[in-house]
Amino acid sequence: MGRTSSTLPTLVVLVALALGIAAGGSSFSSAAYVASSSNTSTVQAAQDWAPPTVTLTAPASSLSGTTTLTATASDDRSGVASVEIQVQPAAADGWTAVCTDTSAPYSCSWNTTAVADGPYDVRAVAVDRAGLRATTDPARTVVANNVLVVLANPGPVVHGTVPLTATVYNALLGLSLSTTFEYAATGTGKWTSFCNGLLVNPATCQWNTTALANGLYDLRARAVSTPTAYTSTIIEEVLVDNTAPTVTMTDPGSPLSGTITLAATATDGANESGVAQVVIQSATGSGSFRNACTITSAPYSCRFDTTTLLDGATSFRAVATDVAGNTSTSAVVTPRTVDNTVSSVSMEDPGAFLTGSATLRASASSSAGVTSVRIQRAPSGSTTWSDVCSVSTAPYTCVWNTTVVADGPYDLRAVLTDGTGKQTVSATVTGRRVDNAPLRGVDVQSTNGTGTAGRISNGDTMTFTYSRVVALGTVHSGWTGSALGVVARFRDGNVSGVGAGSKGDTLDIQVGGGTTLNLGSVNLKEDYVASNKTVTFAATLTASTSTVDGVERTTITLRLGAMASGKSNSLRTVSLPSTMVWSPSASARTPDGIACSVAPASETGTADREF
Repeated sequence: MGRTSSTLPTLVVLVALALGIAAGGSSFSSAAYVASSSNTSTVQAAQDWAPPTVTLTAPASSLSGTTTLTATASDDRSGVASVEIQVQPAAADGWTAVCTDTSAPYSCSWNTTAVADGPYDVRAVAVDRAGLRATTDPARTVVANNVLVVLANPGPVVHGTVPLTATVYNALLGLSLSTTFEYAATGTGKWTSFCNGLLVNPATCQWNTTALANGLYDLRARAVSTPTAYTSTIIEEVLVDNTAPTVTMTDPGSPLSGTITLAATATDGANESGVAQVVIQSATGSGSFRNACTITSAPYSCRFDTTTLLDGATSFRAVATDVAGNTSTSAVVTPRTVDNTVSSVSMEDPGAFLTGSATLRASASSSAGVTSVRIQRAPSGSTTWSDVCSVSTAPYTCVWNTTVVADGPYDLRAVLTDGTGKQTVSATVTGRRVDNAPLRGVDVQSTNGTGTAGRISNGDTMTFTYSRVVALGTVHSGWTGSALGVVARFRDGNVSGVGAGSKGDTLDIQVGGGTTLNLGSVNLKEDYVASNKTVTFAATLTASTSTVDGVERTTITLRLGAMASGKSNSLRTVSLPSTMVWSPSASARTPDGIACSVAPASETGTADREF
């Protein structure tokens, strides 16, 4: 966040105690005192690193004619410079300024007759004198200057019986009014009516979707006030999904002790909403189950401390829920024995890629006491085990200097020696790759332009930072770092070929008829794109170099332009923080030909909403 300071001019104090106002104005004593100083006084405002606070006064649920929109704003450092009140048709991507006010009270008149009737979002944007911005969450209202039918949006994904509400604004008094709901498979235009001729306003209806095939449907409401019929705006591409995901619990083995890995697999089919979460459960012994962990993105696995269970037979199962809310339960894996009364040792997974000084951890326990735990390594698939370290007291942790071994895959294990001299060997963590290539991805960050926070839009940026200088011609042939027109492709995690689940939406960058640049891809780790949808933006790619701790690095910046393909309603606004993961391409190289590591680079800093 930027910092701004300002310097006030030299202060000259002139005090006049004898000052008269002509033409009969008020007057003071004729005595006068003037003081001056030759010293220069400089007043500097405190640095302002915090944006202003701003609150929008919620408009009425429906508006007509000319109405007043009001916001309040404050800033305890540099002060509020301006407040702009903006509107846009509901869920659109183009905000329009109604007014900009530079002094409190921050309000303006909005002539709603100048816009089309329908639902609108309203927000306020405050800017302080340091240039820092703050934006309110949108408030929803309806502009109704004529007879208007508004069908409330049931959401992008539905299942089962769905409550619907339609409201008729400005209905003529004394005339009969009946409302009917209709649906059509998206793209067909073949409307089927239901809940016909409702005589109340607002009209409510229960839409039973269980008899429909899974897929996308459009919705509308029609109101008839004889002899005139009025139709609502069509709500497009509502995904009906009444099929539960499939889920399988992975057998964790037996006996079980210490901290283990519990895992399940879950999938959702075509024209379905995608897996939202998997809950792995353990039996309580009374015929019921308790939650062991909840996982929201693939792979669906977690570490579980078996000492929280009673020794003896137990069972495990997995429950999968899709975005629509359908659930399914796996077959029970039973019986599996929990035994924490004897020696147990497990090797913690340090991650798929290891570089530099890697921390290795093991968990160990024994009823006879732990004498030592040795952590060992071996080239993957071999039995040539070498000690990395030997630890006699908990925590059983040490640092492995991976730079002294050749790059490549390694297996890891832990060997426990108990108080009787008996040894217990952990399960092997296989195929962990040592990668000390000098060129690697070190960070990926996104920034919001002027659009809605948490929603991909024009003006947003993403930066990719490497550990060394990159030969830009290996990212794209002939590229020198100047502005390069590209296409930013955002795909839902359920799209074929992605396979990352509903919260695994990905970004990659293309140029020249679909050729993917050698930048790799970014897993956004949240649900920014509707199920099974792909949206592209025209974009510009630039590159620069900087020096960090004496080492030159390449930073590549992607700036989004206008949407190139897809629909605005295929984009979702994310409210939860996440940590992006960038998987670089090995095709990018240093000027002397060293390939980039493919080790993933996680977004640094505090988890936040992207864009």
